Amino acid sequence: MSFEIGLIIIIIVGLILIWYITIYNNYQNFIIRINEAEAFIDTTLRKRFDLLNKSIEIIKANSKEKEVLTVIEELKTMKLSNFELDRKLYEAINEFDSYKETIEALATNEAFIKIELGLFESESEIVAARKYYNDIITDYNKMTRTFPSNIVAKISGYKVRPYFDGKDMYDKDTKDFKL
Repeated sequence: MSFEIGLIIIIIVGLILIWYITIYNNYQNFIIRINEAEAFIDTTLRKRFDLLNKSIEIIKANSKEKEVLTVIEELKTMKLSNFELDRKLYEAINEFDSYKETIEALATNEAFIKIELGLFESESEIVAARKYYNDIITDYNKMTRTFPSNIVAKISGYKVRPYFDGKDMYDKDTKDFKL
């Protein structure tokens, strides 16, 4: 009789262990995918930064202004998250576009046109990367918040993560949406 009880306990513990390992591996899969998406976003943001940085001298050479793309100059000394860097780069891209519209010589400048094309191509890359990242985060957060996988999350220290825009859908701050 005690042998049967011991065997049942071993089977139950074994099933719980298999369940835990399966859920833990699912979390590891999400973390790997999140890290890959973050790395791609980081690479794309750096590419955009470099393109805008290259355009500074071209704009200065074709205009009378001494200070151009000041946001890019400021970014060189700042430590920002990818969320914040993305917002700052959009400010710089808007400034870049304003120079394109106001300085006629830039419309025929080959180097400037190449930079503009690179920024245009990187826009589709960053949009796709953000969507991919947010889709993964949605699934990860669902798993972190729902029973029984939330037990593994608590044991392993996994917490809900914010979306790419920095908004935490699970906190009480309803005014943290930023444009």
